[in-house]
Amino acid sequence: MRIIGIDPGTAIVGYAILEENGGKTSLIDFGTIRTQKGLQNSLRLNQIRQDIETLIVKFKPQMASVEKLFFQKNIKTAMSVSEARGVIIEKLSEKGIDLSEYTPLEIKTAVCGNGKADKKMVQQMIKIIFGLREVPKPDDAADAIAAALCLSNSYKLQSKTR
Repeated sequence: MRIIGIDPGTAIVGYAILEENGGKTSLIDFGTIRTQKGLQNSLRLNQIRQDIETLIVKFKPQMASVEKLFFQKNIKTAMSVSEARGVIIEKLSEKGIDLSEYTPLEIKTAVCGNGKADKKMVQQMIKIIFGLREVPKPDDAADAIAAALCLSNSYKLQSKTR
């Protein structure tokens, strides 16, 4: 089974692909989708949609984990990221991919055991869990890996309790 994890944004979207095989979770790929600063928002959203579709076609995930938004201050940023999330969720739905959404607190708890973990701690735990030589960068990619891992862990737990 393949899982795509997504950390939504307008300028940078983090993504990760995990594979579950025989109870072992492997990190297949991770990275970012970057849109050009100053580009009209509709064009940025279209690029995100196209790049998400490319990832889906390439990796064929059956499940997806998308980080929910949590903003305390900047409503303008929250609105644009919400639009990006909408495009991403629509594309996943169109392709028939089972979607789960998790808050940053849920993701950090699943990966670090502490919902208040900072970005460096998340990166370090991802490095340890997957035996990487370096922490995954940028933090958007690490957050996407963490989102995918949160779904992976939830899926394993649900499978064993059924």
